[in-house]
Amino acid sequence: MASPNSGHDTATLTDFVGLLRLRLTLVLLVFGLVLITTAGVTALLPKWYLAVAKIRVEKPESEVKLFQNQSAAYYDPYFIQDQFEILQSEKILYRVIDNLKLSEVFGRQFGDGQPWPTATAYQYLTKKMFTPESRRATSLIELNVQAREPQLAATIANEIARVYASDRVDLATSEQREGLAKLRGELEKQERVVTTQRDRVEKLRKDLDISGVDLNQRYSDMEIERLRQMQNSLIALRVDAIGRKTRWERFRTIAVEERRNLVNSELISDPNIQNLLQAFLIADQNLTRLKGRLGEAHPDLISAVDARAKIQEQLDNQLKGYESSLEMAFKESEARVTELERQLAQAKVDQILSARERMRPFEESASKLDDEQRLLTTLKLTLRQREIDFQVPKKTIEILNTAEPPRFPAKPNWTLNLLFAAVFGLVLGVGAAVLVEYFDTSFRNVADVESKLNLPVLGVIPHQHAPEQRHDADSPEGEPFRVLQTNLNLALRAGQPIALSIFSAGPGEGKSTTLRQLALSMAAAGERVLLIDSDVRRPTQHRLADVAREPGLADILLNKTAWTDCLRRDASGLDLITAGTASGVTLSLLYANKLRELVAEFKGRYDKILFDSPPIIGVSDASVLASIADGTVLLIQHRRNPASMVHRAKQIVDSVKAPIVGVVLNQVPTGSGEDYGYYTANYSYYSHDGGQKKSGGKAGRAADKLALTESDDRMKKRT
Repeated sequence: MASPNSGHDTATLTDFVGLLRLRLTLVLLVFGLVLITTAGVTALLPKWYLAVAKIRVEKPESEVKLFQNQSAAYYDPYFIQDQFEILQSEKILYRVIDNLKLSEVFGRQFGDGQPWPTATAYQYLTKKMFTPESRRATSLIELNVQAREPQLAATIANEIARVYASDRVDLATSEQREGLAKLRGELEKQERVVTTQRDRVEKLRKDLDISGVDLNQRYSDMEIERLRQMQNSLIALRVDAIGRKTRWERFRTIAVEERRNLVNSELISDPNIQNLLQAFLIADQNLTRLKGRLGEAHPDLISAVDARAKIQEQLDNQLKGYESSLEMAFKESEARVTELERQLAQAKVDQILSARERMRPFEESASKLDDEQRLLTTLKLTLRQREIDFQVPKKTIEILNTAEPPRFPAKPNWTLNLLFAAVFGLVLGVGAAVLVEYFDTSFRNVADVESKLNLPVLGVIPHQHAPEQRHDADSPEGEPFRVLQTNLNLALRAGQPIALSIFSAGPGEGKSTTLRQLALSMAAAGERVLLIDSDVRRPTQHRLADVAREPGLADILLNKTAWTDCLRRDASGLDLITAGTASGVTLSLLYANKLRELVAEFKGRYDKILFDSPPIIGVSDASVLASIADGTVLLIQHRRNPASMVHRAKQIVDSVKAPIVGVVLNQVPTGSGEDYGYYTANYSYYSHDGGQKKSGGKAGRAADKLALTESDDRMKKRT
C-alpha cells in the first residue's frame, strides 16, 4: 500500500487510511452483509428466558463431639465449588425432575410427546438450562435457569432452591441425629449398669446385716482417698473410651467416596488430609476446564486424569489410615481402662485384707454404685444439652428470593450479537479491503504509471458521477480537461496540425467521454478541432452529441458518401464525424491508405484531428488508427485493469511504431490519497459554488500555468 515515491519500504498510517477510503464501498458491503446476516440468524433463533433464584450457603457445623463445643462456619471457596457440584448432581436434580414431571414436559416440548428418560432429562437440564454461579468472595449462589417458557424457568429455579435447601438441612442434622442415637444407647446401658450395681449393694447389705449403715459413709484414711482418686480417673477414662468408640464406629460406616465431604466440612482436622483434599479439588477443576476444550486423547487431558487419580488414591489411603488411627485410639483407651480397673481391683483387694476386711466388699460396691450413678447423671445432662442444640434451627442455607417469570428473553441477546457482528463485520471488511488491495495489480498512483510505463502523465481526470454529462469548457468542472489540453500542446509539435488517436486497453474506461470533453476544451481555446468516431463497432460520439449516427466514417471508407456530407457541428460548435451505419466494416489495413488520405485532407482545415479509437486489445482497429496518427494517447481508468494488461496495450502500439505522447488517468477518486491528491486538489478548489464559479476563466488560466510548470518539470526529468 506504500506509494513508490514515498521513500518508505512499508505502508504508513496515511496509506492505510487512503486504502479504507478507496475501498469504503467494499468495507461497508461486507459490514452490512455480516450485520444483516447476524440480525436474520438472531431473529430465527429460539427465545430462552432466564429466571434467577439466589441462596446463601454456609459450611455445615463440625462433627458432633460428645463433650466439645461446635466450631463456627466461615467462607471457603472450595466449599462453594463443592456446592456447585452438589447442585448439579443427580441427588438434587433427579428429585427436581420427579417433582415437576420434567420428563413429560420435555417430551411435549422437544419430542414426539413421549416422556423422556430421567437420565436424558437430567443431561438436558444440566447442559442447556441450569447453571449455578457465585459472586466472588461471598457465600451467595445464583441458580440460573433458562427455558423456552418464562413460567417454567421460574418454577425450575425455585424447585432447585427448595430441594437443595431441604438436602442441606438434612445433611446439617444427620450427624447430630447419629450422635443423639449413640448417646441414648449409652444412657440405656448405663441405666442397666446402675440397676445391677444397686441390686448388688442391697444383697451385700442383707448378707452383712448392715442395713443401718450410711451408703455415703467414707473412710478418711489415705488408702481410701487413693481408691477414690483411682475411681474418678477410671470414670474419666471410660467416658473418653465411649467417645472414641463412637467416632470410630461412625466413621467406619461411612462409604469411602463420601469421606472426602467430612474433610471439606472440617470433620477431619488432619492437615495432611486437608492439603490432599485441596490438591484433589484443584486437579478436578483443572480436569473439568481441559475437558471443555481438549479431546479425550490429548496428552494434557490424559496427564490431568492421571494426576487426579493419583491424588485421589493418596487421599483415600490417608482416610483409611485415619480410620485405623481412630481404631487404635479407641483400643488404646480401652487398654487404659482395663489396666486402671486391674489396678483399682488390686488396691481394693489389698484394702479387703486389711483390718476392716469385712466392710470392704460393701464399701466397694457402694462406691462403684456411686460412680455409676454419677456417670449416668453426666450422660443425662449431655443428652439434654444435645437435644436442646438439635432443636435450634440450622441456618446452613438461606433462600434470598423467589424467582419470577422473566418478561423478556435472555437469549438471543440482540445487543451482544449485533455488537459482535459490527466488530466482526468491520474487521472482516477491513481485512477484505486489505486483501483486495494486496492482490490488486493495477497502477496505484501517478509515479507508478510513469516509472513502469516510462510515459508522462498528461492529465488526471477526477471521478464523475455522470461522466457523459457535458461541461462548459470554461466551467470549473472542465479544469482537468484544460490541464490535459495544455500538456498535450506542450508535448506535441507547435504550430502544426496533429492527428491524435486516444486508445485504452479494454472497453468501458471512459475514453469517448474524455475525448469529447477534451475536444470541447480545445475548441473553446480557439483551436480548430475535428472529432472522428472511429469505433465503428460500438460508436458513442453520436449519442453524446445527440446527432444521427449516419452517415459517418464507415460510409466514407466504403465510398458511399463524401466526408463533407458526413461533417456535423453539434450545439457546442464542435465538428464531428460519426461512425456511420454500414455493417461489417472494420478499420483493417484495407482502409489504411484511405484513412491517411482523409487525415492529410483534414490537416488542411483543422489544427487537431481526434480519433475515438476502440480498445486496442482484441480489436485490430486501434492498431490501424495508431499507425496512421501522428501520436497516440493511452487512457487508463483508475484501478480498472491489471498493470499487465496496460503493458500489453503499450506493447501493441509500440509494435506498429506509433509514438505514444503520454497517459491520461481517468475516473480518479478525489479522496483516494497517494499522489493523486496533488493533481485533484486544485480541481476541487475551483469547483466551489459562489463567486469562484464566476471566475472560472481566471481559475482555468491559473491551473494552466500550474500544469505548464509541472509538465516542464517532467519533460526536463525525462530528457
